[in-house]
Amino acid sequence: MNAKIKHSKIKNTGILFELLTRQITVDVLNNKDGKAVNMLKSYFSPNKELGKEYELYKILTTEKYKSQSKANHLVNAVLTASRKINKNQLRREKYNLVNEIRNSYKVDDFFMARILNYKMYASIYKLFESTKISDPTQETQSRFIIIENIVKRADITERKADSVIENYKKQEKDLRLLAYTVLVEKFNKKYKSLNESQKGLLRKYIYNISNTNSLKEFIKKEIGDVKKQLHSFLPEIGDKVTKIKLSEAINQSDKLLKGRIVEDKHVITLMRYYELLKELKNV
Repeated sequence: MNAKIKHSKIKNTGILFELLTRQITVDVLNNKDGKAVNMLKSYFSPNKELGKEYELYKILTTEKYKSQSKANHLVNAVLTASRKINKNQLRREKYNLVNEIRNSYKVDDFFMARILNYKMYASIYKLFESTKISDPTQETQSRFIIIENIVKRADITERKADSVIENYKKQEKDLRLLAYTVLVEKFNKKYKSLNESQKGLLRKYIYNISNTNSLKEFIKKEIGDVKKQLHSFLPEIGDKVTKIKLSEAINQSDKLLKGRIVEDKHVITLMRYYELLKELKNV
């Protein structure tokens, strides 16, 4: 009977890289030392086995072909390259990296975030591991998930290529605030005007991208505080129209508390309320 390959977040090179890049963003928002940056530079350099394997993950998660035969050829080429990696050294590097993460961060918090491309990352991990454990069923399942993603990306890119850039340019400022980047210098420059409430919301959003209850409870609490602050401004507003608009904004805030899960639009709306509070306080 063939042994089953069990996926592990802490052994998945693509997920480790993804979580480190997120942690860089959180560290920047918290004005903390760049431990995650140093880990990323140290362990994912081109001369490290982790860096070499991450490049293979990157190829399979970004390349796109319309033809399944070409996608399959790419998978075979990546597997060939994977076999050339020093597996003993790779295991040591992963072990050392996870130890550094444990020593620098709360490991449960670090690994709690939902990975949007989790199924793809897990399939790549299992495919690479299948070279050591013979399991034709898992190897086939993983291979087809990867191939389907490569072909699907090509189809999506073709349909949306003409509109993506223009649509992004048209997005409102507060929607773009939800994007995060591993380039620390650019991040600081782009988000230097955020107040502590806005930074706190972004931190919570990044940590809880899986729509966990903690994010919903956080937004519930914040919107309650925001409503109280907005109510406190009402008596000071003399203009009748402005007062009506502010009252309506307060009433609309209850919509943030509806629904079972937190969506991006809820985070964006709360960011707008923070911006409204900033303007009222400035006035």
